[in-house]
Amino acid sequence: MKNELDSSKVLHAYENVMLHGEPTENGKMYQGIEAYSDYDGYNVYMRGNGVELRMGFHNIYHLDYDQEHLKESFLKKLENLAK
Repeated sequence: MKNELDSSKVLHAYENVMLHGEPTENGKMYQGIEAYSDYDGYNVYMRGNGVELRMGFHNIYHLDYDQEHLKESFLKKLENLAK
């Protein structure tokens, strides 16, 4: 996958969700984005609007989505959360 995500912005968005979000079964939810991590913290997950982002060790990531416009909307939300 082409490296289209800035890992530092993704991690900043993750931290904002974890800081300001409401608890969920898996992690926290903030502004329509749920964020959580695995037990050791090596992988972080963010999902919303039918898109799931998994970012792992060495900032390797994978996006799961069905439609391109959903991905674009999700990435815009992450951009806003990273500010």
